[in-house]
Amino acid sequence: MAKKGNRIQVILECTEHKATGQPGMSRYITTKNRKNTTERIELKKYNPVLKKYTLHKEIK
Repeated sequence: MAKKGNRIQVILECTEHKATGQPGMSRYITTKNRKNTTERIELKKYNPVLKKYTLHKEIK
């Protein structure tokens, strides 16, 4: 049976990698509280292809 609650899974995708046109994609899966954070989240995460920390934004 699935849990019912305010926490949902979201996918974070690198913004800089998309702009470069290189093959592959840097994505992370995390959870957020839908009640407290209604807007899309942005976090700095490590991109292994670019070998640096970049801004990752939530996608739907």
